[in-house]
Amino acid sequence: MLFERPAAGSRALILHVETGETPLSTRSEFTELSQTAGLLPVVEAVARRRTPDPRTFIGSGKLEDVKYLVDEAECQIVLVDQDLSPAQERNIESTVGIAVRGRTGLILDIFAQRARTHEGKLQVELAQLQHESARLVRGWTHLDRQRGGSGAGAGGGRGGGGATAGLGGAGETQLEADQRILGQQIKQVSRRLEKVRKGRELNRRGRSKAGVPAVSLVGYTNAGKSTAFNRLCGADVYAQDQLFATLDPTLRRLELAGMGEVVVSDTVGFIRKLPHTLIDAFRATLEEVCEADLLVHVVDAASADRAEQMLDVFEVLREIGAAKVPCLTVYNKIDLLDEAPRIARDAHGLPDRVWVSAVTGEGFDLLREAIAERLSGSMVERVLNLGPHEGRLRAALYEMGAVTDERFAENGGSEAHLRCDAARLEHVLSRYSA
Repeated sequence: MLFERPAAGSRALILHVETGETPLSTRSEFTELSQTAGLLPVVEAVARRRTPDPRTFIGSGKLEDVKYLVDEAECQIVLVDQDLSPAQERNIESTVGIAVRGRTGLILDIFAQRARTHEGKLQVELAQLQHESARLVRGWTHLDRQRGGSGAGAGGGRGGGGATAGLGGAGETQLEADQRILGQQIKQVSRRLEKVRKGRELNRRGRSKAGVPAVSLVGYTNAGKSTAFNRLCGADVYAQDQLFATLDPTLRRLELAGMGEVVVSDTVGFIRKLPHTLIDAFRATLEEVCEADLLVHVVDAASADRAEQMLDVFEVLREIGAAKVPCLTVYNKIDLLDEAPRIARDAHGLPDRVWVSAVTGEGFDLLREAIAERLSGSMVERVLNLGPHEGRLRAALYEMGAVTDERFAENGGSEAHLRCDAARLEHVLSRYSA
């Protein structure tokens, strides 16, 4: 028996499975995930396991308890806060008689609902196909039957299943046919995403050649990252107090004093045990993080679990190859803590922590200063004599915010006092100098 995804508003039983490594704080997060998926959690239960049961993960005794609760509350789906094997999912479903979703399946459902852009939909589609590819045996009792590629008739056994349109050669099982079809779909979506990845790479190369630094906002989901992005860049990215409010990447330009223009990107929020299928599917988007000059790690300072959430973010950054990108930590939501905005510096005197409120805007002047200072590792001060014919160079220097003072001479030239990043100054000089 195979159960389709229940409709929005379906009554759900939430099953928290705690092992020796599972923090208790994750209970509320998983319940919030169910609500984000549009389901109605009506019952919560806890199963404690030192090691997973091979057949059901939770054990036969706890499974009977779950069945009783399902019947009592008239639930339509069971959500298990663990990644279940296809066999475990099937065995639980056969006992409780309703659909079962593990953690990865639930997160994929949420991503499917939230994707808006063409790229976002492609990424979610690829993640779903990869997830489904590993779970083809789930609940299907007919998948091991062989289908003949050319023969007809009602006989069973090898090659006796009759011809079926779309199936491959003689002796191909239904499982093999489904695997082949899914494999073809995965290749098609992957090719389309590869075009997106190449387009992003070309854009990054263009920015790099122009000497435009890149900043990526990262953080645990619901840390206020998109609200901070809007406040920082004057953008209008969708931001709500819910998990995975935005999936689609957004890039905006930001002017910083002494630095000129930088590009800031907002990315998908991270979460504990972010499914590998999603990390793989969103790799084109997450490359923006890997190739950034600076990461701005937005942290929910008011969360009791902020230390654990920060570790989860670091783990995802390590997994995607971005662990060595310079990082500025931003403690958001200080309005909930009655804290003042401030900057803390590391042993080298560089800002490494900033306290802000994205809701009120407190501390964002400090954040812009900190970003500029972290990006300008080689800030220089210089006096440059500009001739009257160097109008394009003069305009470029003003555009990047490098001119702190300018004194004009009688011949139409000027003496410009500059403070800016050395690499960007050299780029501008090589491009516009006579």
